[in-house]
Amino acid sequence: MFMVIGNVLSDADLALVRGAVGKLDFVDGRSTAGRFAATVKANEQATATAARDSILELVRQRLLAHPVFASAARPLRFAPMLVSRYRHGMEYGLHVDDAIMGGTRTDLSFTLAISDPADYDGADLIVEDTFEPRAVRLNAGDLVLYPSTTLHRVAPVTRGERLAVVGWVTSQIRDCGQREMLFDLDRAVNEVFAREGKSALFDTLAKTRSNLIRMWAEV
Repeated sequence: MFMVIGNVLSDADLALVRGAVGKLDFVDGRSTAGRFAATVKANEQATATAARDSILELVRQRLLAHPVFASAARPLRFAPMLVSRYRHGMEYGLHVDDAIMGGTRTDLSFTLAISDPADYDGADLIVEDTFEPRAVRLNAGDLVLYPSTTLHRVAPVTRGERLAVVGWVTSQIRDCGQREMLFDLDRAVNEVFAREGKSALFDTLAKTRSNLIRMWAEV
């Protein structure tokens, strides 16, 4: 499932994050790339400091609290997140994310925009699809969530600077199709409850959802 989730970070969150970014040191992003991805990666990533860790902890908290992200990803744990920077001429060629990062399986990848799209040109995230490539250009505070199994790339920056937090999720539900069915069920349960309250239909849908989670979950 491929999804853009809006307003993961509020304006106040973005102000805090942008202030903290000014205190960060950045190094060549190839240091965290796999053997083959490193040959096509040209960006920068923040080194581990208290300021960087405060950004990543804020992002983690906001993701866990966001109902759409929680329903779509069903996170069990996160691989180590990165603060990523692309400047003029930088790009990340076509690659697939490593299956294991920081000792955790990567089921889903995400990019959370910190920069306003008016502040740079290029740098679209382009995810390959069996139908056609999907290009994503996010508003600040928005996030794109997509399967880690996909080939994807970041187009070259032609003006300005693009900052983002990049991360990976190990889901409680490993199978992408099962996650999508549960996401649809979440929407149905919520809509029925809003319309009817705790009705017989609500109870049946809630029971079915719980039993499917019980059947499929890895915890």
